[in-house]
Amino acid sequence: MARIKVPRKSTAIDMTAMCDVAFLLLTFFIMTAKVKTEDPVPIDIPKSSIQQPVPDADFATISVGAGKAFFGMEGVDLRKQTLVQMGEIYKVTFTPDELTRFSAITSVGVPFNQLKQFIAMSVDQQKKVNQPGIPRDSVSNELFNWIRESRKATVALHNTQLRLAIKGDSKEEYPVIKDVIAILQKQKANKFSLITDLGGDGGAPAKK
Repeated sequence: MARIKVPRKSTAIDMTAMCDVAFLLLTFFIMTAKVKTEDPVPIDIPKSSIQQPVPDADFATISVGAGKAFFGMEGVDLRKQTLVQMGEIYKVTFTPDELTRFSAITSVGVPFNQLKQFIAMSVDQQKKVNQPGIPRDSVSNELFNWIRESRKATVALHNTQLRLAIKGDSKEEYPVIKDVIAILQKQKANKFSLITDLGGDGGAPAKK
């Protein structure tokens, strides 16, 4: 008895749904990805195996390298408000354009009397300029004011406390770090983080 041959049918897979999911995932990662910002000076941060992501908001970083201190904040509105308050202290008025330009600067390391010139520079010029660091001496102590005013601005804007972190070079001399910690303690900001890098036993960039 002859076998009945079942005609073969071509298998067609509709890839539309899979393509939609792929594009949705791609869009999600693009929208949520955070661009890595360059440090104002080369900083070889210490290693750690503790993994904890750095916050995206209500967060400020004091970067220390080459004997200099730099200050950066997360959040456009926080940067603008902090600059306005700093201007009131030093009797300097900033235009709306200057406030907008400053809100895009992730970290600053110049004395306040040079800030207007720094803001007016292009992004490439800001990267190339040799920033002297924010004064932290007992006379002007501008770093103290930057930290204090950013903390006040965070409470006023978001009704929460600003989280602080120190990002220091692993080879940095201790007196510089000591100065920064002393400034924080003067403001009773005794809780702060130390930003570290990937440790030898695995993990991811971490905040200790």
